[in-house]
Amino acid sequence: MSQIFESLQQFWQFTGFANCAWQNLVMILIGIFFITMGIVKEWEPLLLVPIGFGMIIGNIPMFPGLNIGIYEDGSVLNILYQGVKQGWYPPLIFLGIGAMTDFSALISQPRLILIGAAAQMGIFGAYLLALLLGFAPNEAGAIGIIGGADGPTAIFLSSKLAPDLMGAIAVSAYSYMALVPVIQRPIMLLLTTKKERLIEMPKPRKVSQRERIIFPIVGFLTTAFIVPSGLPLLGMLFFGNLLKESGVTKRLANTASGPLIDVVTTLIGVTVGASTQADKFLTGKSAMIFGLGLLSFVIATASGVLFVKFINLFTKNKINPLIGNAGVSAVPDSARVSEVVGREANPSNHLLMNAMAPNVAGVIGSAVAAGILLGFLG
Repeated sequence: MSQIFESLQQFWQFTGFANCAWQNLVMILIGIFFITMGIVKEWEPLLLVPIGFGMIIGNIPMFPGLNIGIYEDGSVLNILYQGVKQGWYPPLIFLGIGAMTDFSALISQPRLILIGAAAQMGIFGAYLLALLLGFAPNEAGAIGIIGGADGPTAIFLSSKLAPDLMGAIAVSAYSYMALVPVIQRPIMLLLTTKKERLIEMPKPRKVSQRERIIFPIVGFLTTAFIVPSGLPLLGMLFFGNLLKESGVTKRLANTASGPLIDVVTTLIGVTVGASTQADKFLTGKSAMIFGLGLLSFVIATASGVLFVKFINLFTKNKINPLIGNAGVSAVPDSARVSEVVGREANPSNHLLMNAMAPNVAGVIGSAVAAGILLGFLG
């Protein structure tokens, strides 16, 4: 009888109930909240659902030494997590993004690339704020990239500069990407007048296939020579776009933009979520990162809108400032916000195609900004 009792006692010690702390339950509830928002509100479900379930996986209490946790060398989760930790997954996602992206709007209106550049002020603004709050320069750089509204870029840079903060940075970046419509709309309305919101813009001109083929080659050479440290992201982004636009590699483009990016997105979401173990995530630094992440989005949106207003002081062909928010690289959500807010002011005004120009420019801009930060902080 005593042996049975000892066996049951030993079994109990290995259960999650025996090893559970309140912090685990908090993180599990946060994971359930992410899943709920992804399913019910449809806020970036392809990101929030995997991350939310990953949070639940990573916070199941377990007896130490079972070699199944994400931070235990050699475990299955740890092996999958290497794609995040070593920065393998983000370039693969950029390959898929390039294969899905149409740069025609940007090619036809090259001046709008400046809006995408201006919106990157969110990155450098958050970087300076993080320094003022006492973060080390490399940590501040990793936190600042949240302002680029680009989850893979945030993961790539934080894996190089501040791996200990990567979970909080990645979750913050993806969370605010899902909240783009909620965050950006009031800022856009606050910084623009009704007259400005009524500005109509001509449709972008039709771009030839030759231009679309030349663009990724010239774009890569230009950005890579300026910021060689951004090579992994920029190279895969423009290569993926060349696969799409060449017209002779459709199978490769379809694979990159379909099955490949879906698999990698799933793995990156689950493993990033699982990395948010309560003992590593529920810290004061994490709370500060979330606050700085929100500020970086606000600064990025405001910078894009205000920059358009500044340009309009010197040009006859006015730009609707509502497309300034699209300078952040949340493609195509930011451009959709421009369209929605624009049509609220003028139902016949369609800004989506014009907004796509700074939106895709923001993708390039965030990768360049990451390369700059990695170059002088890495």
